[in-house]
Amino acid sequence: MSLWLDFLGAEIRYVDTPSFGCVRIAEAGKGNAESLILMHGMGGHLEAYAKNVLALANTFHVVAFDFIGHGLSEKRTDVDYMPSTYAAMLAELMDVLGIERAHISGESLGGWVAGLFAVRHPGRVRRLVLNTAGGIPVVSEKGRRDLQELDELNKKNFGKPPSVETVRMRMQWLLHKANWHLLDDELIGCRLAFYTRPEFQKSAPLVFSLVTRQSEVETRGEMMPVEDLQCDTLFFWTRDNPIHDVAAAEAACVRNPRAKLYVMKADAAHWPQYEAPDEFNAVMRTYLLTGEV
Repeated sequence: MSLWLDFLGAEIRYVDTPSFGCVRIAEAGKGNAESLILMHGMGGHLEAYAKNVLALANTFHVVAFDFIGHGLSEKRTDVDYMPSTYAAMLAELMDVLGIERAHISGESLGGWVAGLFAVRHPGRVRRLVLNTAGGIPVVSEKGRRDLQELDELNKKNFGKPPSVETVRMRMQWLLHKANWHLLDDELIGCRLAFYTRPEFQKSAPLVFSLVTRQSEVETRGEMMPVEDLQCDTLFFWTRDNPIHDVAAAEAACVRNPRAKLYVMKADAAHWPQYEAPDEFNAVMRTYLLTGEV
């Protein structure tokens, strides 16, 4: 199915924020009592939630958006692309959209940002879903090898014009091998179209530098302070998530008594919302409404 058939019925539009400029959003379910905000990973874009926005909009007012420096949101070279920057962007976007309080969920970097935002703005978060999130300690040797592999993949492609093959390799890293058939020409072409835009070429080195700034991240207090989360929190994980494996999620989850861990039954890696959307959407709806999985 085409990405745009998936989005049929959602509104794709642009909104202006005071500090972060023009932001592209996908929105559906206006008028529903509770809002849900979905955030993509590093180097990603709102199409990561193509199979979730409408499915969850029968229950929630759903908003997915492109981070600054990503997708079709504004590209800046005078911004420090740290998790706290994205968290500040989320606060401004909620203000502009008139959303005082919402359920927040993010995948990878988006989960990291979601957790940081929840600690800094506890009154603005209903329930929190950390979907294969970053920002927690890597605890296994496999996780450390995965991180090194990602760094090497980034270095291999650094300075080279993006191509179908380089985009395919990066997206294969996101998905379980059983789901590589989902990497069709449209999905890869969509990401390639974003990556080849001149403005993204300028912001990309700043966006992806987060991978190599680990010591700085820790020194500046940018890691996710799981023990300080005051809301119901779900660690939404997969058996094959790279870098932050199930052991990392378990170690983070026990640091907060309000946190729960759910490990998907379906084969999925780092993009469970796209790889197994039926299970993802069902678990999300149940947890956000009841606090149970």
